[in-house]
Amino acid sequence: MSVSKTDIKEFTRIVFICIAWYIVSSSNGVLGKTILSQFPYPMTVTMVQLTSIALWSPPLLKVLGVRAYESSNWSYHFKMLFPLAFAKFLSSVLAHVSIWKVPVSYAHTVKASMPIFTVLITRIFLGTRHGFSVYLSLMPIVFGVAVATVSEISFELIGLTSALLATAGFAVITIYSKMALKDTGMHHLRLLHKLGMMAAIMFFPVWLLIDAPKIPSELNSEILTLLLVDGCLHWMQNILAFTLLKLVTPLTYAVANVTKRIAVISVSLLLLKNPVTATNLGGMFMAIIGVFFYNRAKYTENLAQKTLPVSMPKAQPPPLWKNHLTFESKVHVTTPVNHFLADSDLKRNQ
Repeated sequence: MSVSKTDIKEFTRIVFICIAWYIVSSSNGVLGKTILSQFPYPMTVTMVQLTSIALWSPPLLKVLGVRAYESSNWSYHFKMLFPLAFAKFLSSVLAHVSIWKVPVSYAHTVKASMPIFTVLITRIFLGTRHGFSVYLSLMPIVFGVAVATVSEISFELIGLTSALLATAGFAVITIYSKMALKDTGMHHLRLLHKLGMMAAIMFFPVWLLIDAPKIPSELNSEILTLLLVDGCLHWMQNILAFTLLKLVTPLTYAVANVTKRIAVISVSLLLLKNPVTATNLGGMFMAIIGVFFYNRAKYTENLAQKTLPVSMPKAQPPPLWKNHLTFESKVHVTTPVNHFLADSDLKRNQ
């Protein structure tokens, strides 16, 4: 099979985007931990990131020529988009609380449990049935997160709880964002901008009441610069993730996402130097491998659902014990008609 120059160019482009995604995500994780260690205000960090999405996305959308989305269906906004914006803000705050309280490597290991929440949410709320292989693939994730939790030296219950809640929130966002894209026909980057803007506007009054009065005494030029860089990195991370998802198949994206998580954990361990044990590393590795198996099982299940049968199965006759027709029901007794009677006799008899 010959490989054209276009294929080589496309492959090089995908590899470049993956490498950039890994670098930006790892930098964002390490920088977020650094900021929160000196400036313990997760809601402020979240507000800066959401504001960055709201401010930086419109120029990019204009350059890329992404179509504008105009809709007067406010009922759909209240039913779907506003809850998604609420979940985005709340999940982001909880995610920042988790990396504030526990190491980045452990927080990302807990985030590997997202397939568990995805399966539970789709089964309970959407009625989606999954195959045995999908449920089986969740076992390494459960055991891996459990081992990493038990062996985590810097464990805090608040960190674990907030990481689990944030992961559940991101699972909800992923599931219902796909539904919103399908229902509205909106471009995925346009949806990212819209959710970021709505979440920032929605929770700006809350931020003013909770964090705004406290931060002036602790905010300096260094922290402000780090916050601006962190917001820019968060925006770039989302853009790269959506771009890669558009270029490759879902399975390839899932593998790239697992590799990204490995990169984030590895970089955080090397740069932040948080103490880990061999058991802890084994739990992280088991959880990540479980995510890969889940993605593979889910891809196979989706492929089987999309594949149509070549021929229709032949209908088998029902067995005798299921045939409720009896001799009496098959025989119809009617009044005999004498064809030799005269028409007047017939009318009189009728």
